[in-house]
Amino acid sequence: MHDSPCAAATFSTAVDTPPLASNASAWWLGALLLTGLWDLSGLDLAFMQQFGTPQGFALQHSWVLERVLHEGVRQAATGFFLLIALWTLWPTRWNQPRLVALALPRRERLAVLLSVTLSLAAVNLIKNTSQTSCPWDLQVFGGSAVYVSHWTWGLTDGGTGRCFPGGHASSAFAFLALSLPWLLPPAGTPRRRAVGLRWLTGVLVAGALAGAVQTARGAHYPSHTLWTMVICGGVSLALWRLMRPRRAAA
Repeated sequence: MHDSPCAAATFSTAVDTPPLASNASAWWLGALLLTGLWDLSGLDLAFMQQFGTPQGFALQHSWVLERVLHEGVRQAATGFFLLIALWTLWPTRWNQPRLVALALPRRERLAVLLSVTLSLAAVNLIKNTSQTSCPWDLQVFGGSAVYVSHWTWGLTDGGTGRCFPGGHASSAFAFLALSLPWLLPPAGTPRRRAVGLRWLTGVLVAGALAGAVQTARGAHYPSHTLWTMVICGGVSLALWRLMRPRRAAA
């Protein structure tokens, strides 16, 4: 029995590389451009003045923001990372229909785990060498530092530094790699792109929320969150393209 033309067309549409996947680098470059334009606008300090006063930030020690949406989210991200590590190292593949979304080859699961790990490492490496202090350290908000752009290398702002990029946002953006097995699958591998889009949307929303929490508390400028997204996205794309099999296994 031969498949009907309609059935063949439907299958072709299902396995074709989706536009989002084929232009992943262009999407990342677009995010990089928008982030750079925000930096050039110089709106970071003006934006923070909507939340802070010379007496500091009223929401800095808000129970909901500090305990739940900062510490709680960080602990949840740690637990999620451990689940991904377990998923990667699990010796079998899931063949039950309800768990088919987890049934990825070991190589791809390892690529996801490494991408998450390296994204977190990249953000923390930059952060630990940064001379940029947090907004709540600025004199205009009751601290001792003066505002200096994070691109003004070699010039300290008089504060404690180590605040660029956003570490809390990386607890979400580091998981961008979870979308790639479905958005950039190996050639010839049919995957449901809707699964990847759900992961991508969820991670982006979580990262934006984590960044917004820290901005409202006075811990990070909006640019810190944007650069965290760009760094994690760049690391994930680069490593995934390096490790992704060129063709699906027979």
